[in-house]
Amino acid sequence: MSFNADEVRFLIDNLPDIDAATGDLALTKKTMISDVAALRARFGEHGRAVAELAGARRSVAGKLPVDWLMCHDSAQQATPMQVSGVRARRLVTALGEGTTAVDVTCSIGTEGHAVGQVGMGYIGSDLDQARLLMARYNLGGGVDKHPPHLLRADALAPAVTGADVIIADPARRAGGRRITDPAQLLPPLPDLLTAWEGHAMAVKCAPGLDFSGWTGLVSLVSVDGGVKEACLYTPDLADGETREAVILRGDRMDRITDALDDAPGEQLAREPGEFIIDPDGAVVRAGLVRHYAVREGLWMLDERIAYLTGDRIPAGTSGFRFIEQVPLKKLKGALTAHGAGSVEILVRGVDVDPDQLRKKLGLKGDRAMSVVITRIGSAGVALVCGAREWNG
Repeated sequence: MSFNADEVRFLIDNLPDIDAATGDLALTKKTMISDVAALRARFGEHGRAVAELAGARRSVAGKLPVDWLMCHDSAQQATPMQVSGVRARRLVTALGEGTTAVDVTCSIGTEGHAVGQVGMGYIGSDLDQARLLMARYNLGGGVDKHPPHLLRADALAPAVTGADVIIADPARRAGGRRITDPAQLLPPLPDLLTAWEGHAMAVKCAPGLDFSGWTGLVSLVSVDGGVKEACLYTPDLADGETREAVILRGDRMDRITDALDDAPGEQLAREPGEFIIDPDGAVVRAGLVRHYAVREGLWMLDERIAYLTGDRIPAGTSGFRFIEQVPLKKLKGALTAHGAGSVEILVRGVDVDPDQLRKKLGLKGDRAMSVVITRIGSAGVALVCGAREWNG
């Protein structure tokens, strides 16, 4: 649930007491009823909001500062700091320090923090007064101050002039369901683009949307193996590129774009090499598997399937040492012969449920192994491999 403005003011006024009261609470599904009851006894009608804040803060460890104000909804919708940092660095490189970003769906202030870190000016706006109060606190303004960089406004009714770039994050869920049609986003993507026509724009979207009609850059960003978002950059921010995958893992950042060679016209599919490689999801969703393969000296198992193979694991990634290829119906026998007791199962291009298959295999050995189930040509096959290995 979200907060109202009065609840946000109460939270700000009572933060030291709230921290002391919630520090030892479990705040799990099992304990939530008793925890909320205890907080209601201490904070009266604001007990639910206190529990919401404490739970939301615990859910964002590694994603957002845990001393920020947030509710569960805003915490889940917020962009991880690593990702907003990538965007801010792109914007300041394209536009320069001292330029101003206008964040027309600012929520609790994640983008404001990021662009401020790189020396850009920032103006944030949102329709939700409670979110604005939280953003003001999170960005250091204080609830009773009204700095000009935060205002209540509709993203589709421009209230700011002189912006160098517009940042927007339309809501990607409605009624608990993910929105897949850009015209159904909140606000709708076509309306947003029309409202700010003529401005450089960076629009955050769900990774699964259809971006085939976008003429600028589509940037897919993953953090520690999970694809977090797509961002649509207008051509003036794209430097001639139309697709990009940014891979963040620990302190390492890798970037693959369609400016790289993808060996057009060449056949990249060959027999399995020493390792099977499952490219990062950002590479797959950005349609850059061939570009990545050529850069890393890898090749494909099948031109239509996004698994790669080669004689080394690229730096900073993982792979599976290939042992043998077997038909799906002979997989159990092969794993048993190799002494498998546990198995990581990857599937692409074949209708197989990994959890159901794992139960059917009934493995009783003591060796950890992996299986890559895919389609090569017209046949579904199983690639029996060793356990996942990392290179750095």
